[in-house]
Amino acid sequence: MDNPMRVVSLLRFLSIVITISICSCNGNLISAPCKEYERQSLLMLKQDLKDPSNRLSSWVGSEGDCCNWTGVICDKKTGHVCELHLGNYYADEEFSNESLCLGGKLNPSLLNLKHLSYLDLYGNDFEGKQIPSFLGSLKSLRYLNLSEAMFGGTIPPQLGNLSSLRTLSLFDNKFVVENLQWISGLSHLQHLDIAAIDLSKVSHWLQGTSTLPSQLVELHMSECYLGVLPGGISNMTSLRVLNLDYNSISSIIPKWLYTFSNLETLVLSENNFHGEISSSIGNLTALVNLDISDNQLDGKIPNSLGNLCKLMSLQFPRNNFSGSISEIFESLSTCSSGRIEFLDLSDNNLSGHLSQLGNFKNLGSLYFSNNSISGPIPVSLGSLSCLEGLAIGNNQLEGVVSEVHFTNLTKLKYFSASENSLTLKTSPDWLPPFQLYTLFLNSWHLEPSELPAWLQTQTNLYALNLSNTALSGIIPTWFWNFSSPGLLFVDLSSNQLYGKVPNIDSRFSEVINLGSNQFHGSLPLFSSNITTLDLSNSSFSGTLFHFLCDKTDGPKQLEILQLQDNFLNGEIPDCLDNLQYLKVLNLENNSLGGNIPASVGHLGLLQSLHLRNNHLSGEVPTSLQKCESLVLLDLHRNEFVGSIPTWIGKSLSHLRFLNLRSNMLHNNIPHELCNLRNLQILDLAENHLSGAIPTCFKNFTAMANFSNSRDPILFSSESFGDDETSFQYNYIENVILVRKGREVEYNKILTLVTSLDLSDNFISGEIPKELTILICLQSFNLSGNLLAGNIPSKIGDMRWLESLDFSRNKLTGQISPSMSKLTFLSNLNLSYNYLTGQIPESTQLQSLDRSSFFGNKLCGPPLEKCSTNHGGSSVSSGDQKKGGIGLLLEDGWFDLSLGLGFAFGFWSVLGSLLLNMPWSTGFSRFQNNIVSKFYAIIQEKL
Repeated sequence: MDNPMRVVSLLRFLSIVITISICSCNGNLISAPCKEYERQSLLMLKQDLKDPSNRLSSWVGSEGDCCNWTGVICDKKTGHVCELHLGNYYADEEFSNESLCLGGKLNPSLLNLKHLSYLDLYGNDFEGKQIPSFLGSLKSLRYLNLSEAMFGGTIPPQLGNLSSLRTLSLFDNKFVVENLQWISGLSHLQHLDIAAIDLSKVSHWLQGTSTLPSQLVELHMSECYLGVLPGGISNMTSLRVLNLDYNSISSIIPKWLYTFSNLETLVLSENNFHGEISSSIGNLTALVNLDISDNQLDGKIPNSLGNLCKLMSLQFPRNNFSGSISEIFESLSTCSSGRIEFLDLSDNNLSGHLSQLGNFKNLGSLYFSNNSISGPIPVSLGSLSCLEGLAIGNNQLEGVVSEVHFTNLTKLKYFSASENSLTLKTSPDWLPPFQLYTLFLNSWHLEPSELPAWLQTQTNLYALNLSNTALSGIIPTWFWNFSSPGLLFVDLSSNQLYGKVPNIDSRFSEVINLGSNQFHGSLPLFSSNITTLDLSNSSFSGTLFHFLCDKTDGPKQLEILQLQDNFLNGEIPDCLDNLQYLKVLNLENNSLGGNIPASVGHLGLLQSLHLRNNHLSGEVPTSLQKCESLVLLDLHRNEFVGSIPTWIGKSLSHLRFLNLRSNMLHNNIPHELCNLRNLQILDLAENHLSGAIPTCFKNFTAMANFSNSRDPILFSSESFGDDETSFQYNYIENVILVRKGREVEYNKILTLVTSLDLSDNFISGEIPKELTILICLQSFNLSGNLLAGNIPSKIGDMRWLESLDFSRNKLTGQISPSMSKLTFLSNLNLSYNYLTGQIPESTQLQSLDRSSFFGNKLCGPPLEKCSTNHGGSSVSSGDQKKGGIGLLLEDGWFDLSLGLGFAFGFWSVLGSLLLNMPWSTGFSRFQNNIVSKFYAIIQEKL
């Protein structure tokens, strides 16, 4: 909810419009006409300019007064042109049009305007051309604005000859800057804006003591890639505005900055400032706006802030400040409480209880979300009659909030207080004094536990979040007929709402989340302007046909569709071309059957497809290869047959997560999969795959290189609201993995997860030694196959392994000593192979359970000690006992006779009963796996 650029934008605007004009705009009632040679000069200037929107249409004719032309201002006494206002200020508006930009080139005829003191070319498009050096000869210039005009190349040093210049704005151009020494020649310069220009190559120039004009009043150097705090500023004590945000400056706040007693606006946000704020900040008594958001500052906020009696805006969010919030309010109450309008302390480590707030009569925005503030909300909140925005979410607030808390909040528009232990208790006939735009109360408790009837009065509401508030009952009819101009965002998820959901019409648009409730019946039809729809984890039933194939409302704009965990049945209808903007489709954990329809190939933007745990069958359709944007494909636990398609590795180059587990796929693993270099997770377990493991799996770069990104994977992120009160709704991708024998869901840390699982197939050959190059692999499972040979000697190079399972194979030889280097290993299973010798010694291996090594000829902790008579290759005393399982497993015929005896005995008793059970399909897959294993053993023995 913060707005770190708001103050900057305001100051930039002021620096543009506040000028000291030397033109006399008063004087005689009859103004002198413009000079003929100056009119001709302006016509020459127009001739070289591109003007697609005809902004300069008034610049015509060989006669007439050029002082009446658009953008031209003359001295009324002399008729000389003194100002040219040619800026494109429509560039900042929503209705901006590139055709409004002037372009082309600047004609040297400008030099004939000897009295020109003001030149504004803001927001035009000069296509990367260099600023003409002749501008340095306009000796009368006092104001020059070339910001956002798409100039490029180097800045001509001749600009340093403009000795009369008071204001220079070069903000946001594409300059290559290697020298700024020329600025020191602008001895009268008071306003300098060189923001958004890369100064990294000249940052050393800023460390001197006389590099910038000493009379500067405003200095804007935001986003200049400085890296260091410019020491050359230290003597510029006349500064009233200093903006250094977005520069990656890593240092403490220097002591000399606290001596700037004239400073009115200080913006240091979006840097790496650390350490504490000195109590000397109280010396900056002229401060009106202070913004140090998004840094690494810590410690307590000093009480000397109470000396800043002119303070109106204080922005400290996203730091590490600690201490009591009540002390901060008390210090600000000393002399500035009646002036402060904007206070943002969000995302820190503040604690304590809220004190009385009644002194802050002019407070319009109060934000302290994401702290550890506890206790009740004081009733005095209701006296803040100027309050428009209140964000207090993600704290430890508790108690009851009633109508009295809102008594005088007639201007409140934005109320965000999610994730607190608060209860909202209102009477059924309450009429709130406010008209809200956004309301976020998720994880509150509402009394009564139904949708508040007073919501009907909120005719401006566009965002509503009442998720996890223990709402129950049927959603009332009035909600679906909401009189608001349009609810853009609705989240009623994780409640106990039930009943049928009616069709969702155009009153609701963009994001609708009704997931994790108890709705039943068929799926509702939905408006074409909805972009995100979540109806997951309820009791919806029936088919998908009418829901997906409805075209009565025009083409669908849907990007995110979540229908998982319901009771949907039938086939996926072949009308997915109706959802061409779809990015995420989640239908997992339903009872859908049949084939994946060919129309899936029309989803060219699809990035995530979840179809796990259904009854889908047939081969993986070739039409999926047209979904070239796919990042995630999850077909786990279905009934797909055939081979793994080779086109997956050829067409789906963006895949990061591929799960084909628990199907009936057979034949070899295609080498084409090795083209999926971005693959983080590959799960092919519980199929009928055979052949060898492709050695080219070493090409899985994402398993070999550590990811530095800890950000969640967002396939959709929608922003709502204006700058100050904006919020985002993010779809965070999730993946369910089988790790250590159980299903684990990953979402926010998904970028850090890597896994390779080929277990329970008929894969043979050796474990390729090349796979040890996958050093960032965390989970590696090859269990339940026919793999032979040794464990790769460099297995210890896979240092990030947390789970390793090679059990139930035919591996021989000793455990590689390098395995002792796997310090993150928490789950190891090498059981039931033909391994021999001593278990390598390491703290990690010896702490594992004995079962990790059963069914081999191994010794040493955590098993019995090795026999000294037979050296390291002898079996342990326990394994030498008659009937020991290690010796029994030495004979494959024993495996066969035992398994077949159990299987035939089991099926003779229970087989017929299982035929009619609803889970017989899954169990028959288990049966087929057992029989196939026995068949493989028989073939080996013959």
